[in-house]
Amino acid sequence: MKIRLTTLVLLLGAFSAAPVLVRAQDFKHCSNATSAGRWGFTTNGVLILPTGAVPVTAVGHFVLDLHGNMEGSQVRSVGGGVAHETLTGTVTTNPDCTAKYTISVYDDSGNLVRTSVLDAVFTNGGRKARVIFESIVLPSGASLPSVLSIEGEKQ
Repeated sequence: MKIRLTTLVLLLGAFSAAPVLVRAQDFKHCSNATSAGRWGFTTNGVLILPTGAVPVTAVGHFVLDLHGNMEGSQVRSVGGGVAHETLTGTVTTNPDCTAKYTISVYDDSGNLVRTSVLDAVFTNGGRKARVIFESIVLPSGASLPSVLSIEGEKQ
């Protein structure tokens, strides 16, 4: 009788834990579908110029589709100079919830200002993102060193 009762308890425990395990696995598997949607974000940090570190901040939003295409805009301040910018780009979201963005940034006249590559990780079931800039390249080909991060949240 003890063996049957122990077996029954173990089986019940295993079946009751199964839904918890499935939900945990769902949050560990990401794709472009996970990251698709409307996002709001804040960027903070510094550009490292020959003259020293210059503060940068921005707020913006973008829409990311199921194919990894994004469009949006931001208002940014670099050393106190404010500009409105348009963003277009692509993202590849990996199963481990990391992602890589390649974003082209344009001024109000439609001129390319820079291209940025960003590394991201999605958290909170794909509803939040933490991002760091990998590179910033100007149209001339010059690179801008930076220490910039983004906090994003799905709207």
